[in-house]
Amino acid sequence: MANQALENFPYRLEFLVRDYELDLLGMVNNGVYQGYLEHARHEYLKTIGLDFAGMFAQGYRLVVVRAELDYKQTLHSGDRFFVAVSMSREGKVRFRFDQAIFRADGALVLEAKVFGTCLKPSGRPCFPPGWESYFSTPTV
Repeated sequence: MANQALENFPYRLEFLVRDYELDLLGMVNNGVYQGYLEHARHEYLKTIGLDFAGMFAQGYRLVVVRAELDYKQTLHSGDRFFVAVSMSREGKVRFRFDQAIFRADGALVLEAKVFGTCLKPSGRPCFPPGWESYFSTPTV
């Protein structure tokens, strides 16, 4: 994954590291980063008019099928940072979120590619209903 620049993302969400997110070494625990990424994805979907909870209420499940995280630096207590998000279509029934975490000083902390799909009430994968307008032609 090439180093990302904050300006390459249409959305960003600011966070502050809380003490309880740290491990014994005083760094943000590696599993906590996935929580940051997930929260930013959900907030991003809201800003473009897609309702994660509403889809769930209709019986559709948005699920992560694969995540690639490249840790570059660590965050510490009190650090301010941004999670940046962009979304693209990835084939017939998958979509991809490109994400990056930047400290407030602009330093790249983490790069991520998170692949997802939507499951119909039957459990079969599908492209989320109504999402066609958010993407150009699918990539393979």
